[in-house]
Formats: sequence, structure tokens, C-alpha cells
Amino acid sequence: MSPRRIFRPLFRVLAAPSGALLLMIGSACVMSAAHAQTPQPKAPDTMEARVQGCTACHGTHGQGTDNDYFPRLAGKPAGYLFNQLLNFREGRRKYPPMNYLVTYLSDDYLKQIATFFSQQRPPYPTPAKPNVSDTVLARGRDIVLHGDAGKQVPACVACHGSSLTGMEPAIPGLVGLHPDYISAQLGAWRSGSRRAIEPDCMHTIATRLSDEDVSAVAAWLSTQPAPQNPVPAPARSLKTPLACGSEPQ
Repeated sequence: MSPRRIFRPLFRVLAAPSGALLLMIGSACVMSAAHAQTPQPKAPDTMEARVQGCTACHGTHGQGTDNDYFPRLAGKPAGYLFNQLLNFREGRRKYPPMNYLVTYLSDDYLKQIATFFSQQRPPYPTPAKPNVSDTVLARGRDIVLHGDAGKQVPACVACHGSSLTGMEPAIPGLVGLHPDYISAQLGAWRSGSRRAIEPDCMHTIATRLSDEDVSAVAAWLSTQPAPQNPVPAPARSLKTPLACGSEPQ
């Protein structure tokens, strides 16, 4: 294509009489001003709109997704969810997308997000089918329901409730989670890549579990159905066997 043809519109502008050029510039400015004055649609100022950055991974109502590592948020105690958002913001939990998402959010905003998801009640998923032996499942069930006195590991139900739906204000439910997610979190507690306010009781417990124990607990928990009324137990209805900084007694 001829260079002259490419630049012909520019040549016409440069060659136009000064009055015509001013008119063209003035018209462009008027059009730009008119566009600027046109009201632009505003996003609705609702919590549903504000938490879209969360629901993209955790599901529309915080119900979780098929991705093993995006857990259910819905129905967990607001204090627990708030603590986790703080932990991501302060670097006690490491997952770059979450760390980035909450870096500049205030405590008040994080509390609003936590309260929103704590009030959601979407259905629970169908429990996973076990892919481990009966022996492994039995070991997991034993730790969850009775603990392991020889390893000074308390039963999971001693803190998370007999229905495994957690306890207000800050102990989470364990039903409805993928086995890989449970294993990954226990591993993170054990290694210290996931931490909580001291005394960090979950780090203490996780360091006493073997790899086989972790796999067994994760496998058995993932097969458990949610109860008919899957709400957390009332605050202080259980006395935790270990001191936990995130759940003061």
C-alpha cells in the first residue's frame, strides 16, 4: 500500500485552513465532553457484588467447587472465616491469590465478608466415595472420634463437635471438604506454612500425626454426610482440650 495513501487523512488535516482545523478540534472536544457527561452505570453496592472475587473460586454461595483446594465457606462460623482472612492478610497463611486479594482490606470489611458467608446455607455435596482400604478408614474414624492417647492427639470431635459442624465463634466444620484439601491443610499446619495466633493448637496436633494418620483422617472425614441441621455448636458448649489462640476460652 502506498505510504501516501496511509497518511492521506493526516495530510488533509494538516492542509486544512486554520478555521476548519479549529472547527474539527472543537467538534471533537464537544463530543468528548458529551461522552464524559453521560452517566455511567454503577455496580450494585451489595455484598453479593462485593464478594464476587471470592465466589469465583468458592462458588456463588460459598458452597465450594469441584476443585479440591477451593473449600466450602458457607455456614462456617463468622469468627473462623474472619480469622482466616486476617491470617491471609498478615501472612500466617500462604496462598498468593488470597494474600493479594485481602492485602488492603480493613478489619471491618473482612468481618462483613465473613458474616455474609457464615449466613449462607447452600446444600452440601454428596460425600466422597472412599478410595482407601477399610483398615485406613477405621484408623481415620478412630482418630476423629476418639483421638490417640499414645500420641497425645485429642479427638477431632472434641473441638469440631460431634456432628463435625464446628463451634461458634471460631471453630470450623469439617464436613463437605475434599480429602486432598484436608490432607493439604494438616500438612500445612504440621510444616508451619499455615499458622494461627499463638498458642497454635492445630500446629501442635498436626506435628503429632504421621503421614498415614493424616491420610486416614482426611479419607474418613470426606465420606461423612452433613447432618440435617448443619449449624455450628453453640459457643462454649465444648471445652477444647488444648489452648487455642484463635478460640479463647
